[in-house]
Amino acid sequence: MNSTYFSEEHELFRKSFQDFLKAEVVPHIEKWEKTGTIERFIWKKFGDMGFLGITYPEAYGGLNLDLFYMVILLEELQKIRSSGFAAAVWAHVYLAMTHLNAEGSEEIKQNYLVPSIAGDKLGALCISEPFGGSDVAGMRTTAVLQGDKYVINGSKTFITNGVYADYYIVAAKTDPAAGNKGISIFLMDANAKGVSKSKLDKLGWRASDTAEISFDQVEVPVTNLMGEAGKGFPYIMQHFALERLIMAINAHARAEYAIDYTIEYMSQREAFGTKISKFQALRHKLVDHASDVEHCKVFNYVAVDRLQKGEYVVKEATMAKLKSTKVADETIYSCLQFLGGYGYMEEYPLARLLRDSRLGPIGGGTSEILREILSKMIIDKQTYKPAVKH
Repeated sequence: MNSTYFSEEHELFRKSFQDFLKAEVVPHIEKWEKTGTIERFIWKKFGDMGFLGITYPEAYGGLNLDLFYMVILLEELQKIRSSGFAAAVWAHVYLAMTHLNAEGSEEIKQNYLVPSIAGDKLGALCISEPFGGSDVAGMRTTAVLQGDKYVINGSKTFITNGVYADYYIVAAKTDPAAGNKGISIFLMDANAKGVSKSKLDKLGWRASDTAEISFDQVEVPVTNLMGEAGKGFPYIMQHFALERLIMAINAHARAEYAIDYTIEYMSQREAFGTKISKFQALRHKLVDHASDVEHCKVFNYVAVDRLQKGEYVVKEATMAKLKSTKVADETIYSCLQFLGGYGYMEEYPLARLLRDSRLGPIGGGTSEILREILSKMIIDKQTYKPAVKH
């Protein structure tokens, strides 16, 4: 137990969540991985246990617990052989719901945040576009004010939960001439007229549904504007810090799982009459990976702690994701190699883990984009500031 950040209550929560996953989720993982469809009953079970609202206000059904309960949730979700299922959970809880809680009106919170915490509604965050990818400011989706509604046209892609979500948090340009100062955020019902979606076929994250979504003259009430018009970009950037930290935590957790599994395998596997855990070349390489993962883990915990204290940790979160996802990929690649032919077999966890992990340096901002953001901050001395509320 890391007593710096985790209390006895935290560890009791970890054990409770582990037991829940083993009983309620693990028996269904292989089916969901094959079908690419997570059955809806599991969301209600998560909601009934309070797992969807652990860091959200009690007024909306949440538990109002600290961010290290979130860390535990994320870490344990990486150990059940389905990063796709894990992604569906955290994309709902910490991408879509974060915007509901931060920018949603009281009416929106009652109608969407409350049922999201209860497991009755599922959300998706719609930012990335077919032509823009990680370039948020370059988005082409527009929202034109017409009387008491906005009319939205455009498309989004790589949207986790995009097929089966009940609602979308959509970024669109309300003032295309204003660049990133012309972006606004809207809440949209997923079954609104003019919305069409298609499921994407992916290398990994097979259990989660990832969609390309098109908006053709979709009408959204003016009351569904989230926060202030034109503030969408700083809202998104502000929450990207959390998303990047989440992906960093996911990375160190799946790398840790790979190491633990591989050590267990090596302690049983023999070659030339010797347990392969005794081969120096393998031992030393594994220790190198374990050291890298531990460095990432400690850094990630410090960044979470600073975020918990209200600091604006865009630089640290960006560094965390950049480094942790690279380390996870390298670690899992080696661990698969240590299993030899068995590492390549689907019945062992490393093959799927390798595929699932590969999205780490892509999703939530590619590593190339993150390096450019850090270059601007470190070399060009550019500063990023949180959205100012008026």
